[in-house]
Amino acid sequence: MVSTPPTVRPHKGKLLVLTPGMGAVATTFIAGVEAVRRGNARPIGSLTQMQTIRIGPRSENKAPLIKDFLPLAQLEDLEFAGWDVYPDDAYDAAARAKVLERHDLEPLADFLHTVKPMPAAFDPEYVKRLNGPNVKPTKSKRELAEALRQDIRDSLARTGADRAVMVWCGSTEIYLRPGACHANIETFEAGLDANDPAIAPSQLYAYAAIMEGVPYANGAPNLSADSPALEQLAELKGVPIAGKDFKTGQTLMKTILAPGLKARMIGIDGWFSTNILGNRDGEILDDPESFKAKEVTKSGVLDILQADLYPELYGNLYHKVRINYYPPRGDAKEGWDNIDIRGWLGYPMQIKVDFLCRDSILAAPIVLDLALFMDLAGRAGMKGVQEWLSFYFKGPHVEPGHVQEHDLFIQHMRLKNTLRWLGGEAPLTHLPEDLSEV
Repeated sequence: MVSTPPTVRPHKGKLLVLTPGMGAVATTFIAGVEAVRRGNARPIGSLTQMQTIRIGPRSENKAPLIKDFLPLAQLEDLEFAGWDVYPDDAYDAAARAKVLERHDLEPLADFLHTVKPMPAAFDPEYVKRLNGPNVKPTKSKRELAEALRQDIRDSLARTGADRAVMVWCGSTEIYLRPGACHANIETFEAGLDANDPAIAPSQLYAYAAIMEGVPYANGAPNLSADSPALEQLAELKGVPIAGKDFKTGQTLMKTILAPGLKARMIGIDGWFSTNILGNRDGEILDDPESFKAKEVTKSGVLDILQADLYPELYGNLYHKVRINYYPPRGDAKEGWDNIDIRGWLGYPMQIKVDFLCRDSILAAPIVLDLALFMDLAGRAGMKGVQEWLSFYFKGPHVEPGHVQEHDLFIQHMRLKNTLRWLGGEAPLTHLPEDLSEV
């Protein structure tokens, strides 16, 4: 039985979008929203703004836009704030990132100059190839967490926002596994007081957000809110959390191609993936410890193939992932994939994919959708891990004991059925009401 949908509190006032990290992704998102608000561009890539949702039988031809079907916050009501290790405002940071062309940035300069980053809670031990002057003085992790909580309260007051969401747009930290301090909220807070090295800065932001009742989504592969301690805290505080690692370029293509090959029972012997990119993310991922975190989320997506169920087809699959820092390419990443496949009678074939993409252009609409959907979840009283938002992530955060779903099309169906449920409509099924007709 499907449970009764919750009552969604109406959107009112302003929604503050907080972004730890105000580099290429965050500034492309902020500038893009403002460009759309001014009628200078279209929000291509955003489900909340451009996608329809079918309601009822196809024959009834009811397919409103998602933003018209549900009481999402309007773009006109968004406010922005964030943190970064560099003091550049959103205009200067966007110009430095070189994702958007000057002719797109200049009309927005007056607005972007007003969005200035707060000093970051940052420790170079966790991001080896990044440093900057706009950081909070070195204090205990407890004091840094409390300072971030105060930043959230101050930002809400300054912008006059009714409520906030936080979407991590910062750099990839070194690979960490949950430690003893992550067992529960008591051990985590003791770890804050003890400056436990297992607590990285991104966890401080997640903790601060949850404590302030702010929904939190993690766009990087960092160990962040995905530990028993912060999962428990999110449940206790009634706060939605989601993650992790935005699904953008090469991984997006994998989650499109792999389900199709599996659906046709095409065997796969090997999948070699390599990337070149030259933005700040590429420089940071040139450090092996940071790359390890990214490698885990990028490699896990081929669990789609369910090798345990289909050992003849995928049991010996060799999967290799590489990221190479190449400064001349900037944000314009190139991802190469070589896929060695087998068809009828075991005959070999190959697929070659060369995806020349722009990481931040693909990530910006994800930030928007997550901000609006996480706010919707908060107003609906949904708390804890939001698995229905797996569509947006390489390494979806799931409840303990649950298995990650990586298939983009299954994720999309789950997302839309959750939206139907929130809107008081029946989930989509192709079965007739009278099963005797099947």
